[in-house]
Amino acid sequence: MSKKRKAITRDSPEADEVILSDGGSGDLFDEELLNDFGSSSWEEEEENDNSLSNDSLEDGSGQEDDDLLVEGVEHEDVLSHKGENSTTGGRKSPIGEKNPDEELAEGGPPASFKLAEDANGNPRYTYNEIDPVYDSDESEAPATSNTIGNIALSFYDSYPHIGYDINGQKISRPAKGQALDALLDSIEVPKGWTGLTDPATGKPLELSQEELEMLKRIQMNEVPEEGYDPYPPIIEYFTSKTEQMPLSAAPEPKRRFVPSKHEAKRVMKIVRAIREGRILPYRPPPEHEEEDAVVKRYDIWANEAPRSDHPTNIPAPKLPPPGYEESYHPPPEYLPDQNEKKAWDEAEEEDRDKDFLPTNHDSLRKVPGYDRFVKEKFERCLDLYLAPRVRRSKLNIDPESLLPRLPHPEELRPFPTTCATLFRGHEGRVRSLATDPSGTMLASGGDDGTVRVWELPSGRQIWSVTLGKEEAVNVVRWRPGTDSVVLSAATGQDLYLIAPPIISPEMERKSREIIDAGWGYAANGITSKAKKEPVVQWTRPGARLEAVGVLVKFSLRKTIKVITWHRRGEYFATVAPQGQTSAVAIHTLSKHLTQLPFRRLKGLAQSAQFHPSKPIFLVATQRMIRSYDLSKQELLKIIQPGARWISSFDMHPGGDNLIVGSYDKRLLWHDLELSVRPYKTLRYHQKAIRAVKFHQGGLPLFADASDDGSVQIFHGKVVDDAMENATIVPLKVLKGHQVRKELGVLDVDWHPKEPWCVSAGADGTCRLWM
Repeated sequence: MSKKRKAITRDSPEADEVILSDGGSGDLFDEELLNDFGSSSWEEEEENDNSLSNDSLEDGSGQEDDDLLVEGVEHEDVLSHKGENSTTGGRKSPIGEKNPDEELAEGGPPASFKLAEDANGNPRYTYNEIDPVYDSDESEAPATSNTIGNIALSFYDSYPHIGYDINGQKISRPAKGQALDALLDSIEVPKGWTGLTDPATGKPLELSQEELEMLKRIQMNEVPEEGYDPYPPIIEYFTSKTEQMPLSAAPEPKRRFVPSKHEAKRVMKIVRAIREGRILPYRPPPEHEEEDAVVKRYDIWANEAPRSDHPTNIPAPKLPPPGYEESYHPPPEYLPDQNEKKAWDEAEEEDRDKDFLPTNHDSLRKVPGYDRFVKEKFERCLDLYLAPRVRRSKLNIDPESLLPRLPHPEELRPFPTTCATLFRGHEGRVRSLATDPSGTMLASGGDDGTVRVWELPSGRQIWSVTLGKEEAVNVVRWRPGTDSVVLSAATGQDLYLIAPPIISPEMERKSREIIDAGWGYAANGITSKAKKEPVVQWTRPGARLEAVGVLVKFSLRKTIKVITWHRRGEYFATVAPQGQTSAVAIHTLSKHLTQLPFRRLKGLAQSAQFHPSKPIFLVATQRMIRSYDLSKQELLKIIQPGARWISSFDMHPGGDNLIVGSYDKRLLWHDLELSVRPYKTLRYHQKAIRAVKFHQGGLPLFADASDDGSVQIFHGKVVDDAMENATIVPLKVLKGHQVRKELGVLDVDWHPKEPWCVSAGADGTCRLWM
C-alpha cells in the first residue's frame, strides 16, 4: 500500500475511532506509527503496509481479498469501517455491506460515503470531502518551512526528501515536470515568476511587484529609488555677467591657451598603438548568407586533382574585355554609317574586320539574341584545343634592384660646389686655359690673340702677351714637371714656347736652358748625310717677343687645335684636324725636331694624348680612338665609343680607363681592360660637350664642359680589383657662364692637388670653382 492511502486513513476522525475501539487494530496502529517515524526507506513502509493488511485479514471472518477489496475502495478505508458484530467469528459485518439509509434509521451517525456501482456492476464507495475542525482562531497558520537551518540542500540529493518541518515530518522533494510541463509553464508565466529556485525551500522563487519594478529600473540603468530626479535645476554659482570690478584682475594663465602636453601624450599613445596593431578599428562582422537547403548546388571542380607545373600544362589565354563597340548603347562615333554597313554586308565573312556591326538600342531588354553565339563558342573551343601554346617565362624583377646602389653625394666630398674667383680681361671668347704643375698660376688664351697668366686663387693678372691680332689663341698648355716653367701656346698655324718672366731668376734660367737646348743640333738635327728637308722649321719669334719671354716658334700647315705633353716633358704632340698627313705631329723639345708618325690617317683627327705610364699613343678621329705602341710602331686596338663626332677625350691616371666627350651630348666611360665598347654612357647635357678632364692629383673626380653653359662634376672611383667595376656618381652641376652665339663653356681643367676646377667660357671670363 502507498503512503498516500495511509495518510487518508489517518486524517479521518471516524477511522481513528473505529481503529481505537478494536484492541488488535489499536496495537497495529501504534506499531505502524512508530514504524513511520523510525523508517529510513520506502521499503520498510511497504513491509508495514503488508503486515497491516495481513493482521486485518486474520481478524476478519475468513473472507477472500476479493470480498473485502471492492474496486475503487482502499483497503484501510474498508478496515476503518468494520463493525463489532460480524457474521463470522462473533464480529460485525463490514460497513460496506450496510445500507446508508438503514444506518440513518438506527440513529447512528451519518455515513461519510455513498455507495455506487462502477461500470462492471461492482459496488463503489464515494467519500465526502473532509471538513477539518480547528479549535483555534481563524488566522492563517504559517506556511510549512524547512528546519534544516544553514545546511546546504546538496546533502539531501540522495534522499527523496529535502528536510523536516516543525513537527518532524519529512518534506518531500517537489516533483519536476517533464518537458511538456516545462513548456506549458513557460508559456503560462504566472505573476511574479522568475524561473529561479529558492535555495531554502527548493520551490520556485516568486517576487513581488515592487521588487520587479526595482529590477526593471536597474536593468534600464536607472536609479533604483523611485522619485529620484537625475536632472535637478542648475545652480549658477558663477554668473555669465562681466563685472566691472572683478574679484581678481590677474591675467589668464598661459596653460589655458597652450595645448595640453598630457593630452598630446595620451593621443600619441593611442596613435602608436593603432600603428603597431594593438588597437584595431572596428570592422563589422562579415555577413554570411544562409544557403537554401532546397536549392542544390554542384561544384564541378570539387574532385579536380591538382596538376603539376609541367610545360605541357599551359593555362588557356583569356579573351580581351569588351569595348565600346560591343555595348548595346555605344557612342555615336562607333556607329557605322550606310556606306560602312553596305561594305560590311558585301564583304566576305573571312575578309570582315569585325564579326558584328555596332548597333544602338534604347534599353537592354530590347537587345535581341546573338545569332553567332554558339558558333563563336565552338570556334573558341577549337582554338583552345587545337592551337599550340608556348610557355613564356616572366621575370618578376624590381627595376630598382638592377641599378647599383650609389653612395650619397655628401659622402663623396670634397668636390667643387661654388664659384670662388672670376677672371676678367679677355676680349671675346676664352678658348683654352691650363693650370701650371705647381698650382699657383693659370694660363688662358682667347679670340683677342693674347695669352694671359693669372694668379691662383686671387684672380690677379700677373703677365700677358699678344701673339697675333688676326688669329685667336686656340690652345695653351704647361709643360709637366716642377723643375721649369714652360708654356706652349698655338695661334693659327704657329706654335710658341714661352718662359714667362714672372718667376724666380733661377727658375727662369732653367726654363730658358730647356727650351734653347735644341739649338745645338745643326739644321734642327739634320746631318750632312741627310737629303730630306725638315718637316717643320724651328725659329726665333723675333726681338719683340723674345723680350717678353717667347723663345721658340714653328709653324704647321694647318690650324693647330690640340697640344698634349708627354709625362716626362720631353715630347709633345699637336693635332691640326684640317691637315692630312700633318694632322698629327710629335715634337721633341730637346732636339727641336718634328715628326709626322702617320703617312695616311683614317678619318679626321680630333685629339691625341700620351698614355700616362706606357709608351702608347692614342689618336681620336671622328668616331674611333686608335691606340698605337710607339716602341713597336704598331696598332694595338681600336676603341669604339659609338659617338657620332668625338670632341675630346682624356686618360685616367691609372691608364686603364678613359672618358670621351662628343658633340652629340654624350659622355662615355671606357674600361680598356673590359671592352672596346663604352662601359657607361651619361646623358646629362642639353648641348654638345666641348671638353672632358680627369683630376690628376689622386682625387676620384672628373668634369665635362658643355655649350649649355654648365660644368658637371662626377665621382669616378677605380679600384685595382678586377671583379669590381668603376663607380660613377654625378655630384654637382656648376652654372655661371653665359651662352653666347650657341657657345657655352669651351674648356675645363683641374688644380693639380686641390679639388678645384677652372673653366673658360664664351662670355670672355674664366671661373675658379672651389
